[in-house]
Amino acid sequence: MIFKGRVWKFGDNVDTDVIMPARYLNTTNPQELASHCMEDIDKDFANKISKGDIIVAGRNFGCGSSREHAPVAIKACGISCVVAVSFARIFFRNAINIGLPILESKEASCDIKDGDIIEVDLNKGDIKNITNGKVFHSQPFPEFMQKLIKAGGLMEWVKERIKGNV
Repeated sequence: MIFKGRVWKFGDNVDTDVIMPARYLNTTNPQELASHCMEDIDKDFANKISKGDIIVAGRNFGCGSSREHAPVAIKACGISCVVAVSFARIFFRNAINIGLPILESKEASCDIKDGDIIEVDLNKGDIKNITNGKVFHSQPFPEFMQKLIKAGGLMEWVKERIKGNV
Protein backbone atom coordinates (compact mmCIF):
# COMPACT_ATOMS: atom_id res chain seq x y z
CA MET A 1 0.00 0.00 0.00
CA ILE A 2 1.30 3.41 -0.99
CA PHE A 3 0.05 6.71 0.40
CA LYS A 4 0.89 10.17 -0.92
CA GLY A 5 -0.16 13.43 0.62
CA ARG A 6 0.56 16.78 2.22
CA VAL A 7 2.26 16.74 5.60
CA TRP A 8 0.74 18.16 8.76
CA LYS A 9 3.63 18.43 11.22
CA PHE A 10 3.33 18.15 15.00
CA GLY A 11 5.90 18.00 17.78
CA ASP A 12 6.57 15.67 20.70
CA ASN A 13 4.06 14.31 23.21
CA VAL A 14 0.88 14.99 21.24
CA ASP A 15 -1.56 13.30 23.58
CA THR A 16 -4.94 11.74 22.97
CA ASP A 17 -6.65 14.63 24.78
CA VAL A 18 -5.31 16.99 22.11
CA ILE A 19 -6.01 14.61 19.23
CA MET A 20 -9.59 14.08 20.42
CA PRO A 21 -10.66 16.43 23.22
CA ALA A 22 -12.52 14.71 26.06
CA ARG A 23 -15.54 16.99 25.67
CA TYR A 24 -16.42 15.07 22.48
CA LEU A 25 -16.13 11.55 23.85
CA ASN A 26 -19.89 11.22 24.17
CA THR A 27 -20.05 10.01 20.56
CA THR A 28 -18.50 7.13 18.70
CA ASN A 29 -19.61 8.40 15.29
CA PRO A 30 -16.39 8.58 13.23
CA GLN A 31 -17.47 11.63 11.21
CA GLU A 32 -18.44 13.56 14.33
CA LEU A 33 -15.11 12.67 15.91
CA ALA A 34 -13.30 13.68 12.71
CA SER A 35 -14.85 17.14 12.81
CA HIS A 36 -13.06 17.79 16.13
CA CYS A 37 -9.74 16.12 15.36
CA MET A 38 -6.77 18.17 16.62
CA GLU A 39 -8.96 21.21 17.23
CA ASP A 40 -7.17 22.13 20.48
CA ILE A 41 -3.94 22.55 18.46
CA ASP A 42 -5.49 23.91 15.27
CA LYS A 43 -9.17 24.90 15.41
CA ASP A 44 -9.61 24.42 11.64
CA PHE A 45 -7.49 21.27 11.23
CA ALA A 46 -10.37 19.02 10.19
CA ASN A 47 -11.51 21.54 7.56
CA LYS A 48 -8.06 21.91 6.01
CA ILE A 49 -7.31 18.21 5.50
CA SER A 50 -7.45 16.68 2.05
CA LYS A 51 -8.16 12.98 1.88
CA GLY A 52 -4.83 11.16 1.91
CA ASP A 53 -2.86 13.78 3.84
CA ILE A 54 -0.27 12.51 6.32
CA ILE A 55 0.60 13.49 9.89
CA VAL A 56 4.30 13.60 10.77
CA ALA A 57 5.15 14.02 14.44
CA GLY A 58 7.87 13.78 17.04
CA ARG A 59 8.27 11.45 20.00
CA ASN A 60 5.52 9.73 21.97
CA PHE A 61 2.64 10.53 19.61
CA GLY A 62 -0.70 9.45 21.09
CA CYS A 63 0.40 9.43 24.73
CA GLY A 64 -2.19 9.89 27.46
CA SER A 65 -5.42 7.99 27.83
CA SER A 66 -6.11 4.75 26.01
CA ARG A 67 -9.14 6.08 24.13
CA GLU A 68 -9.66 4.56 20.72
CA HIS A 69 -11.45 7.77 19.70
CA ALA A 70 -8.09 9.41 18.87
CA PRO A 71 -6.96 7.14 16.00
CA VAL A 72 -10.57 6.83 14.81
CA ALA A 73 -10.79 10.64 14.52
CA ILE A 74 -7.49 10.82 12.64
CA LYS A 75 -8.52 8.13 10.17
CA ALA A 76 -12.07 9.46 9.70
CA CYS A 77 -10.67 12.95 9.14
CA GLY A 78 -8.97 11.69 5.98
CA ILE A 79 -5.42 11.22 7.20
CA SER A 80 -3.98 8.21 5.36
CA CYS A 81 -1.16 7.44 7.80
CA VAL A 82 0.98 8.83 10.61
CA VAL A 83 4.78 8.91 10.71
CA ALA A 84 6.44 9.72 14.04
CA VAL A 85 9.67 9.26 15.94
CA SER A 86 7.73 7.01 18.32
CA PHE A 87 4.20 6.20 19.42
CA ALA A 88 2.69 5.54 22.81
CA ARG A 89 2.20 1.78 22.88
CA ILE A 90 -1.57 1.82 23.49
CA PHE A 91 -2.05 4.33 20.65
CA PHE A 92 0.08 2.09 18.42
CA ARG A 93 -2.14 -0.90 19.17
CA ASN A 94 -5.37 1.09 18.81
CA ALA A 95 -4.22 2.48 15.46
CA ILE A 96 -3.53 -1.01 14.10
CA ASN A 97 -6.83 -2.27 15.52
CA ILE A 98 -8.80 0.37 13.59
CA GLY A 99 -6.67 0.14 10.43
CA LEU A 100 -4.73 3.40 10.69
CA PRO A 101 -1.22 2.86 9.26
CA ILE A 102 1.59 4.24 11.40
CA LEU A 103 5.36 4.14 10.93
CA GLU A 104 8.24 5.09 13.20
CA SER A 105 11.18 6.98 11.70
CA LYS A 106 13.25 9.50 13.61
CA GLU A 107 15.11 10.60 10.48
CA ALA A 108 11.93 11.21 8.47
CA SER A 109 10.26 13.02 11.33
CA CYS A 110 13.24 15.33 11.81
CA ASP A 111 13.68 16.12 8.08
CA ILE A 112 10.10 16.43 6.85
CA LYS A 113 8.51 19.87 7.15
CA ASP A 114 4.91 21.02 7.43
CA GLY A 115 3.44 21.25 3.94
CA ASP A 116 5.92 18.87 2.29
CA ILE A 117 4.50 16.21 0.00
CA ILE A 118 5.56 12.70 0.97
CA GLU A 119 4.95 9.19 -0.26
CA VAL A 120 4.82 6.26 2.15
CA ASP A 121 5.22 2.68 0.97
CA LEU A 122 3.88 0.51 3.80
CA ASN A 123 5.07 -2.75 2.24
CA LYS A 124 8.69 -1.60 2.10
CA GLY A 125 8.66 0.86 4.98
CA ASP A 126 9.97 3.59 2.67
CA ILE A 127 9.11 7.24 3.26
CA LYS A 128 9.98 9.55 0.38
CA ASN A 129 9.92 13.28 0.75
CA ILE A 130 8.78 14.29 -2.73
CA THR A 131 9.47 17.94 -1.90
CA ASN A 132 13.22 17.49 -1.36
CA GLY A 133 13.86 14.03 -2.84
CA LYS A 134 15.15 12.39 0.34
CA VAL A 135 14.17 8.81 1.16
CA PHE A 136 13.92 7.38 4.66
CA HIS A 137 13.41 3.85 5.86
CA SER A 138 11.19 2.46 8.58
CA GLN A 139 10.57 -1.06 9.73
CA PRO A 140 7.71 -2.33 7.56
CA PHE A 141 4.82 -4.05 9.28
CA PRO A 142 4.80 -7.83 9.36
CA GLU A 143 2.54 -9.35 6.71
CA PHE A 144 -0.25 -10.11 9.19
CA MET A 145 -0.40 -6.49 10.41
CA GLN A 146 -0.44 -5.30 6.80
CA LYS A 147 -3.47 -7.53 6.23
CA LEU A 148 -5.22 -5.96 9.25
CA ILE A 149 -4.58 -2.46 7.92
CA LYS A 150 -5.64 -3.37 4.38
CA ALA A 151 -8.88 -4.87 5.72
CA GLY A 152 -9.64 -1.65 7.60
CA GLY A 153 -8.72 -2.91 11.06
CA LEU A 154 -8.99 -5.95 13.30
CA MET A 155 -12.79 -6.15 13.39
CA GLU A 156 -13.10 -5.88 9.61
CA TRP A 157 -10.42 -8.55 9.19
CA VAL A 158 -12.27 -10.86 11.61
CA LYS A 159 -15.56 -10.34 9.72
CA GLU A 160 -13.85 -11.30 6.46
CA ARG A 161 -12.19 -14.27 8.15
CA ILE A 162 -15.56 -15.52 9.42
CA LYS A 163 -16.98 -15.23 5.90
CA GLY A 164 -13.99 -17.26 4.64
CA ASN A 165 -12.60 -14.39 2.55
CA VAL A 166 -9.26 -14.20 4.38
